[in-house]
Amino acid sequence: MAESRGLDLIEISPNGNPPIAKLMDFGKYQYEAAKKLKKAKAGANKTETKSIQIKIGTGDHDLELKAKTASKWIKEGHRIKVELFLAGRAKYMDEKFLKERLNRVLHLITEDYKMSDTYKRGPKGMTITIEKK
Repeated sequence: MAESRGLDLIEISPNGNPPIAKLMDFGKYQYEAAKKLKKAKAGANKTETKSIQIKIGTGDHDLELKAKTASKWIKEGHRIKVELFLAGRAKYMDEKFLKERLNRVLHLITEDYKMSDTYKRGPKGMTITIEKK
């Protein structure tokens, strides 16, 4: 029947009882499946984790610039890791003071965000990760 119509006999479910087969043009089926896959890939947004590094003594203007770029990245849908870099004796400072320094940047970000990771203390300083709400 498939040969008379110029189509292919394709086995859909070989383990079924009875096995299921379909009459179709296999080349056309492959083309449409590839087209669907390509359309699905094009619609998916790829998110990255971008990083902003600040220090304890970073000035207000520099913080504003970093917050501006962070806002742009959040708008694009990226995650942002804000790192407070600590050098020397600054590593042993009060944790409340260090959190306040990180919050200086977070208050300047204009886009709505949520904290995906809370404050974490690492060997090089303190970090927090934020993402779009």
